[in-house]
Formats: sequence, C-alpha cells, structure tokens
Amino acid sequence: MNQFLFSTSWFVPFYSLFGAILTLPWGIGIIQRTGPRPAAYINLFTTILAFAHSLFLFKNIWDREPEKLLVTWFKAADLDLSFSLEISAVSIGATVLITGLSLLAQVYALGYMEKDWSLARFFALLGFFEAALSVLAISDSLFVSYALLEVLTLSTYLLVGFWYAQPLVVTAARDAFWTKRVGDLLLLMGVVTLSTVAGSLNFSDLYEWAQTANLSPITSALLGLALIAGPAGKCAQFPLHLWLDEAMEGPNPASVMRNSLVVAGGAYLLYKLQPLLALSPVALNTLVVMGAVTAIGATLVSLAQIDIKRSLSHSTSAYMGLVFLAVGLQQGGVALMLLLTHAIAKALLFMSSGSVILTTQSQDLTEMGGLWSRMPATTTAFVVGSAGMVTLLPLGSFWAMLSWADGFVNTSPWVIGVLILVNGLTALNLTRVFRLVFWGKPQQKTRRTPEVAWQMALPMVILTVLTLLLPLMLQQWYLLPDWESINWYVALALFTSTIVGVGVGCTVYLHKAWSRSRILAWRFLQDLLGYDFYIDRVYFVTVVSAVALLSKISAWSDRYLVDGLVNLVGFATILGGQTLKYSISGQSQGYMLTILAVVSVLGFFISWSSGLLDKLPF
Repeated sequence: MNQFLFSTSWFVPFYSLFGAILTLPWGIGIIQRTGPRPAAYINLFTTILAFAHSLFLFKNIWDREPEKLLVTWFKAADLDLSFSLEISAVSIGATVLITGLSLLAQVYALGYMEKDWSLARFFALLGFFEAALSVLAISDSLFVSYALLEVLTLSTYLLVGFWYAQPLVVTAARDAFWTKRVGDLLLLMGVVTLSTVAGSLNFSDLYEWAQTANLSPITSALLGLALIAGPAGKCAQFPLHLWLDEAMEGPNPASVMRNSLVVAGGAYLLYKLQPLLALSPVALNTLVVMGAVTAIGATLVSLAQIDIKRSLSHSTSAYMGLVFLAVGLQQGGVALMLLLTHAIAKALLFMSSGSVILTTQSQDLTEMGGLWSRMPATTTAFVVGSAGMVTLLPLGSFWAMLSWADGFVNTSPWVIGVLILVNGLTALNLTRVFRLVFWGKPQQKTRRTPEVAWQMALPMVILTVLTLLLPLMLQQWYLLPDWESINWYVALALFTSTIVGVGVGCTVYLHKAWSRSRILAWRFLQDLLGYDFYIDRVYFVTVVSAVALLSKISAWSDRYLVDGLVNLVGFATILGGQTLKYSISGQSQGYMLTILAVVSVLGFFISWSSGLLDKLPF
C-alpha cells in the first residue's frame, strides 16, 4: 500500500483537477434543480483526498531519497516532449500546505459565499487554482513551471473578476492580468534562451549545466533578469507590485489563497532557480535591491491604508520582498521557512478580516470598532495571526528571521536593519488595524455585529491552533537552532522591534478624521503613502503616455501613409480608366499601331542607354 501511494504521488494534483471538472455541470448551469452546493461538496471531497494522500507521503518521505519521475507526453522520431517531477520532502511538504490551506479556504467559502448565485463556478476555479499550485510544487521542469505560472495568471484574472458585473472588479482583473503578463513574457524569453544554451529545461539538468556554464557577463545578466521577472510579477514586487492591491476586489476566500499560496508559488520557483541566478552577480544584486525596496516601501504604504484588505495585501508584498532578499543573499533555506510561516499567518489574518467584512458589510477601517466582545473567535484569530507575522517569541516568524539575521550579523549588518525596520513597522500596522477594528467604541455598522457561522469559524480555529503549534512542528523537523548557537543580541533586537512597534501602535492617538488630515504636511505624507508613492501616476506619465504616443503615431501613419498610398494607387487607376475610355475607338489596327509605337520608343531608349547606337556607321 505504501509503495502504491508513493508510485502514484504524481496523481495528487489530479484530485483537485477532477474536482474542478466535476463541478462544471453546476458551474455552467447544466444542473440547476439541486442548487450549487453539491458542486462545492464534490470539490471539498477531492481536496480531502489530495490532502490525505500528500500528508501520508510527507509523513513517510523523511527516510527516502528524493525521486525523479519522468513523464513522457509525446515522443515521435527526434521529438521528445517529456517533463520531470520531483518527489522530495520539500515538494511534498509544499503540496501538504497547498491542499491543507485550500481545504480550509473552501470550508470558509461555504459560509462566506453561502448566498452567492455562482458558488459552483467559484469552487471550480478554486479547484483549478489548487491543481496548478500542486503541480508547480512537484515540478522539476522549468517549462512546466512556466506553463503553470501562466495558468495561475489566468486563474487570478478569473477569480479577481469573479463579480464581473462591477466595473471596478473588471478593471482590477484586467490590470492584474496584464501586469503579470509583463513578467511572464520576460520569463518566457529566459526559458527559450535556456532551452537553447543548456539543451534541457529540467531543473536537475540545469543545475549540472550551471556548474560548468561559461556565459558572457551580458548574457548571464540578461538571462538572470529575465528569470527574475516572472516571480517578481507573481509576488507583487517593485515595479510589478500594483496588481495585488487591486486584486483585493475579488472574493475574500480567493484573497486567502492568493496572499498565502499564489505569491508563495512565484517565490518557490525563484528558490528553485537559485543556482541559475548565481551565474550573474547582477541578478543577485537586483534581487537584493528589489527585495529591500519592496519590503520597506510596501510596509510604509500599508500604514496609510484605510481598507483592511489592502493594508494586509501590502504587508504580503513586503514579506515576499524579504524572501527575494533572502534568495539574493543565497539563503534559500531561510526563504522557504519564511514562506511557510508567512503563508499560515497571512491566511489566518485574511480569514479574520473576511469575517469582519461579511458581518459589517464594509472594508473601511474608519467605520469599525468595538468588535472584540462581539466576535471573540475572529478577534482571537486576528491576534494570533498578527503574532505569527512578527518576531514574537516563540512563534514561527521569530525563528525564521533569527536564523537569517544571525548569519549576517558580521558580514552584512544592514540586513538586520532591514529586518528590524520591516518587522517593527508591520507590528505597528497590525496594532493599528486591531485598534481600529476590534478596540474602541462600536460604530453604527458594528453595534449589532454577530460572530460568523461555524463554516467560517472552524477554519479560523484550526489555523489559530496551527500557528501556535508551528514552533513545535519546526522543532520536529529539526529546523530550530540549538539554544547554545543563538545570538541573543540579534534575538533581543528583533524581539524589541516587535515590542516597540506594538507599543507605538498602542499609544498613538487614532482619530477617525485621520483618514484625511487637515494639516497640510501630514496630508501630503498620507497621500504619498496612501497612493503608493504615486507610482501608478508615474507609470501613466511615462510608460502609458509613451505607449499612447506611439499608438497615435502608428494610427496616423496607417491612416495617412499606408492607407493614403493605397488610396492614391486606386484613385490613379480609376482616373486613368475614366480618361482612357474616351480614347478607345474599337479599331484593332489603331491598337496595334499604338503598341508598335510604344515598343519602338522603348527599344530606342534601351539601345541608347546601353550604347548600341554608338556602334552604328552613321
């Protein structure tokens, strides 16, 4: 039985795919009499099977070496279309995380979208989403990983634009799709280049090629930048970060998946590309700069947001920036640990914020307050999720950041400064959100707010317990450092930054009118951060204006040059035909005389130009 489950480990993503396919009769309206809920139950059942299968594999894979499975798609003559799968503790652990969080998000969606008329379509999209992420986790092929990133781009477009009757939702889905397409297109260039110079797109083969690769500095730099672009778009990194903020227009269960797993999928691919990126110092330096700028900038922007989901989404960009920074500094293990701790804590935060949104029918922080006594489960989930996000001993993020900072205390102390700053500002932002939502006096929309139903409360309770038990799990997997090897100065600095952030967040006076201050200098700072440093306007003035100008030039040349030349030829033909019809006599001898005269004149000019007339005796 064990060997059978191991040999069929490649089948784990197909559970979710079959679940998505089986929900289509309800999703497209073929079956209507039963309502959409049977489709949700089918998708839940297949996700349970995928989670159970992957969990069994994960529990029994520690004493086994990583295995490679070669799947032949098509083979004829010299054409061999095959791809490789990797079955290891890391890849199977990723599938456990994906299927587990997807299962909780689907149970959560049963309560959140209970009265939505297109519930079946939503669950079909979630199943499609889960299947793509599961294949990405076990893929050992760069080509397959690129194709799956394209699938995730399409899935993001469909899920963000789920409520397509709202114009703002359509705009957000379109912007998210095109922003990701920029990174995917550059990644495709890198994939094509690697297929040419390396001869294979399997990661194991690429790693062997990278050990002896001899590329010019320009080629290696361009290749590295192209490989970075795709994950940068998926992880909402500067300058491709604006889509995640707009993507919050979609349903909250999809936001749970997007902010915990989808962004992690892009970072996971970046982790697997690390040996190739090491060929170019330019690529590594770009990762460091991109990660540091996004981490600090997105954290500052989150402080000025009055929309609860947007405030948390900018925090997602910031933590993915820390992952990019870790990969740029060749700390791949730390990057994976950050992805694990962030995914669980951020999923819990988005579930608690979704509960608040559903019961208050508002996302505006200035319209909330006093919910702690009315929604105890939601309040507890938000507090535990916030604690899991920052370096609060003994939760998971503390050990992830400590293991990273401890290695750079002597070589790169500025990294510790970035961690302390991002962690302190994150603690400040989460404390601010907690005070505005759960503390203070109840507002009109929160005076009679009830706790959510069990379908939404159960996943929050499970994730709350999982966040608290995560340090024990890390210890079981031998990922925690020994007490003797801990740098207590670094640990104290990280812990102090959390305490300072929480302390400042608790003492700063939060007035509802602060959402738009009357003080000019404070308003300027609010607008600068609230509008994301006006980057979208900078894009409009530069990139969008340049594209618009080129479009106008192309339209003018097409209308007046291309079409004008064609119209001129047509007009000349019509004019010539209209003119010649009056000189037609109908006598054939006249036509022959005209042809003979023209041929004689042409022959004379040809002879004269070639010098034949000079040889005549006269």
